[in-house]
Amino acid sequence: MVQAQTIETPANTALTITSDMNLNSGKSVQVDGINFIKLAPASSGNVFMGSGAGSASSPGTQNTVIGYQAGLNNTGGNNTFLGYQAGRANSSGSANVFIGLTAGFSNTNGVANLFLGQRAGYYNTGGVYNTFIGPSSGENNSVGGNNNFIGNGAGFSNTEGGSNVYIGSEAGKNNPRGGNNTAIGTYAGRENVDGSNNTFVGFGATVPPNSNFANVTVLGYNAVATASNVVILGNNANAGIRTSSPANTLHVGAAFVANTAGIRLPITIGSTAQVTNQTKFLTVNAAGDVILGSTNAGTREGVADAGMWETSGDNIVNTNVGGVVIGSGIAKTPAGYKLYVAGGMLTEKVKVALRNKSEWSDFVFEKGYKLAPLSEVSAFIKANGHLPGVPSADEMVSEGLDVAKMNAKLLEKVEELTLYMVNQQKQIQKLQNDNKQIKRQLKSRR
Repeated sequence: MVQAQTIETPANTALTITSDMNLNSGKSVQVDGINFIKLAPASSGNVFMGSGAGSASSPGTQNTVIGYQAGLNNTGGNNTFLGYQAGRANSSGSANVFIGLTAGFSNTNGVANLFLGQRAGYYNTGGVYNTFIGPSSGENNSVGGNNNFIGNGAGFSNTEGGSNVYIGSEAGKNNPRGGNNTAIGTYAGRENVDGSNNTFVGFGATVPPNSNFANVTVLGYNAVATASNVVILGNNANAGIRTSSPANTLHVGAAFVANTAGIRLPITIGSTAQVTNQTKFLTVNAAGDVILGSTNAGTREGVADAGMWETSGDNIVNTNVGGVVIGSGIAKTPAGYKLYVAGGMLTEKVKVALRNKSEWSDFVFEKGYKLAPLSEVSAFIKANGHLPGVPSADEMVSEGLDVAKMNAKLLEKVEELTLYMVNQQKQIQKLQNDNKQIKRQLKSRR
């Protein structure tokens, strides 16, 4: 019986081999009693290198395993495991390529997977035909198949979703079960949870956190979809067709280019008209905008119902008994007003008309105006929390702000404040004069 040969070197001295070292098929080189290089029989086509690499009693065939405990339990064939504990739990899985620290660590029977990167496909057990490239890409995938994840943390939470394509750092990160999704770009589709059949393209193109939407297409930097079955183009961006600088939400064709730009709305020949006996029609203004025109006075019309608007010279007049509401969410329309706007207005100039001068506050400077003592003002403020004559916060919420009246009231308070200052100045002047007189008297007595 041939005994194993042991080579010992002096302490702190390396073993150097200056010529070829022959290792018979099925034999191994051990370091401290642990297989370091192990050649399986030539017929098996296996190559194992690393402590514990390919240590199963029936290690399969055509495997290349390099790294500490890489392919430790492997019995499958045609696998390539490279890295610390890469493919460590693989049993019958075959045709896999796991490269990187603990890449494909938990795979047992998954086949034809490519995992490249630290912890790539770490928890995959039976998933097949997956390609995960990047640290922690597809880390939690267990049985999902036909997925392609490229990028740091791409498809990180996917467990059983299939046929997904995620390209970019953390693309599709939080979707565990959704399938048939495409996310391209850093953080693209990251917040999608269990949603399927979605397409996200662009940095941060996604849906709100913890959303489960389907059939969504989101294109553009930080564009967000908030419902299923929608197409979102950009984040508050204008969309252009045949133009490089769209000026409106949808801009079709370059402006002022005859016979080249436009919109075609195909209608089946012989279709029955839905609206008859109308004088309104779609037309195009000088800027190329599509507007609603009319054969009566040739003006734009903003409401479909006849009789709601009419022209008066160069003006458009609302003829209904109510007012005009712009925007949604307006629950109250107090009487006496004709325009209600939700969300506010933006304009370069606002001018408020007054009916007569009594609505302004110059009466404060008229003779006989009773100016309240400051002690009364102080007592009122202490009791009510606001100036006399000025609406309280509760009144402002319930009644709203009348710009003209409020400006007049504020001017009234400014004018009253001016009178208080004038009176105080008189008192200060009198005190200064009295002080000078007292000083002269004291000086004369010395």
